[in-house]
Amino acid sequence: MTVSAPASALPLADMLRGAAWAGALTDAQLAHVEATALERFVPAGGYVCRKGERVDYWYGTMDGLLKMSSESPEGKTITFTGVLSGAWFGEGSLLKETPRQYDVVALRDSRLALMPKATFLNLLDTSIGFNRFVMQLLNERLGMFISLVEYDRMLDTTARLARCLAALFNPHLNPGISPQLRISQEEIGYLAGASRQRVNGALKVLHEAGLVRVEYGGITVLDLEGLRRFTS
Repeated sequence: MTVSAPASALPLADMLRGAAWAGALTDAQLAHVEATALERFVPAGGYVCRKGERVDYWYGTMDGLLKMSSESPEGKTITFTGVLSGAWFGEGSLLKETPRQYDVVALRDSRLALMPKATFLNLLDTSIGFNRFVMQLLNERLGMFISLVEYDRMLDTTARLARCLAALFNPHLNPGISPQLRISQEEIGYLAGASRQRVNGALKVLHEAGLVRVEYGGITVLDLEGLRRFTS
């Protein structure tokens, strides 16, 4: 579904021009992106894309919060990461001729920019700067997934939650993220795969350790490196 942006919201063209990869494009390439890109609104709880679907777009989060996850054959949901405003994702899926391997769900009302596959592939073929940007994303995402496997198997709930929060602060995957993170405990629970009660207890431990400050409507990260190294 395509919608018109509210008067107070960032227009699609401005979001595209402000993207980290836009500076690598020529004026003609950027004009083509603006002419072919679409905007979509996804309400909280709605699917941005689903496992098994054909892959047609590269996605950018204009505003909102998304969860990238997959469900095992046994019914267990595995959450890979959160996707914040300003982030682009789905490049790996576009480069493979196979159905999508994960779900992306909106945890709150979200606005998305969609770059068609043909436009994405054309930029890869014609822009060295864009190509390097996508390679950097793929490398960062690979490192994130390797870390996810490690801490999911070896750490308890509090330590996993600490690493989950720290993973959001990757400047390549979530550019422009602020230490003051507007996120609810329920949303943190969705990202960390933990109940709200467990999240509440874990945040108290992290608060007492001086790593975060819990506030109304969010948290402030005080020691990012401490979160990355935290073990209970």
